[in-house]
Amino acid sequence: MKAKPGRVLIGRRELDRRVDELARRITEDYRDRDLVVVGILKGAFVFLADLVRRVDLPLEVDFVAVSSYGKDTESSGVVRIIKDLDLDIRGRDVLLVEDIVDTGLTLQYIARILRQREPASLEICALLNKPEARKVDIEVKYCGFDIPPLFVVGYGLDYAEHYRHLPYVGVLEEA
Repeated sequence: MKAKPGRVLIGRRELDRRVDELARRITEDYRDRDLVVVGILKGAFVFLADLVRRVDLPLEVDFVAVSSYGKDTESSGVVRIIKDLDLDIRGRDVLLVEDIVDTGLTLQYIARILRQREPASLEICALLNKPEARKVDIEVKYCGFDIPPLFVVGYGLDYAEHYRHLPYVGVLEEA
């Protein structure tokens, strides 16, 4: 393995506090609505699991899986859908949950596909946001943290399928 986690960028307590805050906002915004939470695999699974357990509403969860990085630290620019939704989202409120918004290209692609399925609404929730890396304009309604343009791992985010299990977000460093 060429790289390993270095310094902690966002610790476990900070993550817990921010997930609580986001869950409260989502609970308020979606009260009495038909909410489907869609996680983007694999990176969002840890964040999504913590988030939905704290949202105080009945909701359904589904997943899409895409690939855009391969085993590199920069997006390849090519998006492949590996797993599509099982639920019909037509006429339903959809909250798309992402681990990190970098260029915005992958998220823009997925959001466009989901909007074609005519949900009542579609909003985006991302744990991490890299505004300096953005190549397309994409609105993230619920944002955990803005971070600088660093490659990060942990709390679901990986490098070549490693480090997703870390309970914090750390900066990847060359070994």
